[in-house]
Amino acid sequence: MIQDIMSELSLTALGSLPNRLVRLYAGLALYGVGVALQIESRLGGSPWDVFHQGLSIHLGLSVGTWIILVGALVMLLWIPLRQRPGVGTISNVVFLGLFADAAMWLAPAPDPLAARWAFLLSGVVATAAATALYIGAGLGPGPRDGLMTGLVRLGLSVRAARTLIELTVLAAGWLLGGTVGVGTVVFALAVGFLTQFFMPRMSFTRPAARS
Repeated sequence: MIQDIMSELSLTALGSLPNRLVRLYAGLALYGVGVALQIESRLGGSPWDVFHQGLSIHLGLSVGTWIILVGALVMLLWIPLRQRPGVGTISNVVFLGLFADAAMWLAPAPDPLAARWAFLLSGVVATAAATALYIGAGLGPGPRDGLMTGLVRLGLSVRAARTLIELTVLAAGWLLGGTVGVGTVVFALAVGFLTQFFMPRMSFTRPAARS
């Protein structure tokens, strides 16, 4: 999915570096909010967030801390895959977990089922919009996305690489006690479509030069 989206973008249309940095950090902040809302819904999150939650439950430390630690460890796997990180990659590792922890602190888990569903659906939409923002910055993929593209370079299809990675972390997260539920299914079915929807609507087009 990441490669398909990036192939539709032209770096010349991304704008100046300050605009791209604003897009990157706004996207990471919004992504952290999306992660927090899905986790706080207690209806199930994305495969990676089930894994981070499971690590937090089983080993301690916050979910955001595990997002940072896992992101850093995943980047080590880039070395044999010959992947090159960018500013966006490093920023993803450092800031995404901080934003997620801050959002979970600010938005404690609701009890009514309707509110939990509102958290879940808002989280999925926020995650998709955030993905469109930070990918559109063109400053490097996140560590988990880079792992997928590295496997693609070894000969796997995008679908096979993504499925292999996400099923592995989902199974590990479930075994560690992470919440797998209807939200996990909603995320899997909706996030790709929503990301594709948001990409052209959040793209930055450099204004035409005046004559």
